[in-house]
Amino acid sequence: MVRVLYIPRDGLFVWYGFSIMTRKIVYSATLVALVAATAMTIASIVTPKWISFTEITKSGEMVYDHIGLHRRCMSTSPDGCVHFPDEQRCEGDGRFCYLWRTAGFLMSLAVVVDLATMVGFLVIVAGGKAKRETGWRVLCGMLGVVAALQFGAMAVAGYVFDHDDIFQVPGYALDASWYLCTAGGIVAALCAIGLVISALVLPPEGGYVFLTDSSGV
Repeated sequence: MVRVLYIPRDGLFVWYGFSIMTRKIVYSATLVALVAATAMTIASIVTPKWISFTEITKSGEMVYDHIGLHRRCMSTSPDGCVHFPDEQRCEGDGRFCYLWRTAGFLMSLAVVVDLATMVGFLVIVAGGKAKRETGWRVLCGMLGVVAALQFGAMAVAGYVFDHDDIFQVPGYALDASWYLCTAGGIVAALCAIGLVISALVLPPEGGYVFLTDSSGV
């Protein structure tokens, strides 16, 4: 609901009312977007499809190799999916294991910060007008950390894909989980930008705005 009151005052009109896009609505919409981004982040961690190889043989059989942050699923594996990177792989190339585990750590940390940010949203939305007017700064910082962590994991995985010998075989490509990570980071960054814009552009809840009197009175 919007209430507007015009009062002549030294050649000015005073506008008083409540913004349609209240801070609570902005926070709530951003929280929904963050929940979606967190879901994408978790999906990218648990789904072993950061880098994949898929090919149909002449006999019609599908050969695949799906590599995730913690598991590798191969058509040639009797167990289907195995832990990745395995100790044998790490003994042969410690650099690969260090980088790949770094990407996994960054994504796990991103989920932790995501959950903490959600709690922050709930506290600020329920905390009244005063917290909503100032709490966006803290939330923007936390969202920025989430975005940075996910972009970091994305970059590390992309670097490994471009430079490690295991992926030089034609047919390997970045897959769905890598794109989910990227999308989650982008959404987190956009949430932070949206909060900043709303704080700088939208009038405060129940605030005053002075408008020039066009009649010249």
